[in-house]
Amino acid sequence: MDDLKHRLLDEFQRDFPLTPRPYAELAARLGVDEALVIDTLRTLHAQGVISRVGAVFRPNTVGASTLAAMAVPDDRLTSVAETVSAFAEVNHNYEREHAYNLWFVVTAPSAERVSAVLGEIEARTGIAVMDLPMIEDYHLDLGFELRH
Repeated sequence: MDDLKHRLLDEFQRDFPLTPRPYAELAARLGVDEALVIDTLRTLHAQGVISRVGAVFRPNTVGASTLAAMAVPDDRLTSVAETVSAFAEVNHNYEREHAYNLWFVVTAPSAERVSAVLGEIEARTGIAVMDLPMIEDYHLDLGFELRH
């Protein structure tokens, strides 16, 4: 991965500029052209390195959300993860070493839509989804340095 991609991923996980032209500001900080920043982010998205560029809000302050888990047979993990990721309401999913090996977060405008998405995922995959709604919130900084 080239230096620009690394810098975009490392330096802007937090404090993304909230300006009318945030990519122009990123470009100025990086010493490159705005179009190059946008093209690089599009490439990272197309390669599956990033799923989106956008704000992250505290759970259940804007709409509703839940953590969910599924026990997916190993031979279906990739296809089920792709099905889950196809929902716009799923902002990320990840594999865990556990019987419940696929975990994901669903965020939607309402609790009813969250429930509907979980039901649609069950219907499309034939695998039960365990809904793990938040009882108490904790702030976890999910940013991490990618450079070695």
